[in-house]
Amino acid sequence: MKGKIIKSTGSWYQVLEMETGKIFEARIRGKFKLIKTRLTNPLAVGDFVEFQLEQDDVAWITKIEQRRNYLIRKSVNLSKEAHIIASNIDVACFIFTLKHPETSLGFLDRFLACCEAYNIEPLLLFNKMDVLNEPEIELVKDIEFVYQDIGYNTLEISSYSQLNLNDLQELLKDRTSVFFGHSGCGKSTLVNALQPGLNIKTSEISDTHLKGKHTTTFAQMHFWNFGGNVIDTPGVREFAMIDIEKEEVQHYFPEIFRKRKECKFHNCMHINEPKCAVLEALETGEIQETRYSTYIKLMDEAEELSQK
Repeated sequence: MKGKIIKSTGSWYQVLEMETGKIFEARIRGKFKLIKTRLTNPLAVGDFVEFQLEQDDVAWITKIEQRRNYLIRKSVNLSKEAHIIASNIDVACFIFTLKHPETSLGFLDRFLACCEAYNIEPLLLFNKMDVLNEPEIELVKDIEFVYQDIGYNTLEISSYSQLNLNDLQELLKDRTSVFFGHSGCGKSTLVNALQPGLNIKTSEISDTHLKGKHTTTFAQMHFWNFGGNVIDTPGVREFAMIDIEKEEVQHYFPEIFRKRKECKFHNCMHINEPKCAVLEALETGEIQETRYSTYIKLMDEAEELSQK
């Protein structure tokens, strides 16, 4: 039988059988756990699998189909490298909040680099626009312009005022989407606003630290009435890229990748080389300092991983 993983709690999975639409509780055979991998989880929500039924309609997953793409985060388990958040994604929505909680541009840039590395279309959603004053709204528009200029799609939204939610539904219709962002950025609230009947649990921002509390503790796929589905995920603090060479990192920053053709040396790494077009663009403001800073950090991390 063939199906799709729609929920993962770590030890148990829910599999949607493709032909009948029936949902089975499922486990994995030991051979999956024995595969040498730097990932903490052998299966992720969005994976297509083969399974067989045994007593009491418990499904045993026997095979995983090759993933079209996936997004991963750094693992809290130090013995492993990373954790797959979701796979086979059509559009990855990054929920940016200027405040309550504040989203760092470095976090956003890591997300975008991961999307580039794993061939996933990103969509930047600037959420909670209803709580911003005029100067803050202008700041959001300035940030939007930077990322639109690089080539990314953006949309200003609010779950409470319903700002642009109809437009968002059209962008998500008949596609597999996934929502990312810090805890408290409004992922679950947005899912509920797009489809009120889902009633996904939400919580308030912590007054002490102005950070969100985790309400989603495992990844789960929900199906839209208007077509398609969304993978709701726990709040992610840091994205990871594994099996990436230091020299490849510039491929995942479109504005740097475009400029590299103007550098004097074809193997320029854009650090301190003479007549580097990227460094010149950094000086003129054509390339943002925050973007370049993340580029350097990812190169350092890739080098560290290669030495392990």
